[in-house]
Amino acid sequence: MPEAAQLIQDALFERFGEHIAVDPALNGLDELARLAARGVCRRFLARDVSPELMHLLCACALSAPSKSDLQQGDILIVRENDRRERIADLLPSMPWVREAPVFLVFLANGRRVPQVAAMRGKPFPNDHLDLFFNATVDAAILLATFLRAAEAVGLGCCPISVIRDHAHAVSELLALPQKVIPVAGMCVGWPADKGRLTPRLSLATTVHEEYFDEGDLAGEIEAYDRRRAALCPYQDQRDPARFGRAAFYGWSEDKARQYAVPQRSDFGAFVRAQGFHLD
Repeated sequence: MPEAAQLIQDALFERFGEHIAVDPALNGLDELARLAARGVCRRFLARDVSPELMHLLCACALSAPSKSDLQQGDILIVRENDRRERIADLLPSMPWVREAPVFLVFLANGRRVPQVAAMRGKPFPNDHLDLFFNATVDAAILLATFLRAAEAVGLGCCPISVIRDHAHAVSELLALPQKVIPVAGMCVGWPADKGRLTPRLSLATTVHEEYFDEGDLAGEIEAYDRRRAALCPYQDQRDPARFGRAAFYGWSEDKARQYAVPQRSDFGAFVRAQGFHLD
């Protein structure tokens, strides 16, 4: 079996806990191997990423599909040290935000299409939830495509969704106008070490054929908890003062604890304040 095919099988077994067939004659095995084996990067070398390379990667990312060709996702590049430091100060539990040479913010831009309508003297009767949804999905597609492009040239990336915990402050810092919101950030730089592969829920849990079927969800979650704990156990338990210390602490316990407290309960108000209507 070609080396790339074997790498894919090994990575997917570690990721999903099952043997997945790989046809060694398939085209694109090198790209599939990168996708299968990718890991998040949180340590970066003290080495710049050139503006020219960033320009190229942004162009590649913006070549991704866009809903109805509306092109409602934008990328904001943050290089200036003071601005990056101020973003990092909002996220003290994530030192990699401060260490990465470049920080990106992927934006949902629901502003441009209404502006185009006004330029052309046309009404815009679509200022409702779909405008927000389409722009957000476009931004998410951009993020995923940028990540793929950046990792193809050897860069490391770490998406940062927690900037939405500070959406108002980030928007002020980046001078975001009405109907433009930050969807996620991303640290970008040359990796200082190989990113860790994170096991995922089984394909039986997340891939459905013909119709939605949860199957034995509790059994699948229990098996995933055990498999993941064997490969990369949690180093700490979340909020033990409130929830106590579990004899076994797996993914499901961690996520249940994480979402047992309100998160971003003011985000809807922020989105509306930015001019989006969510009806």
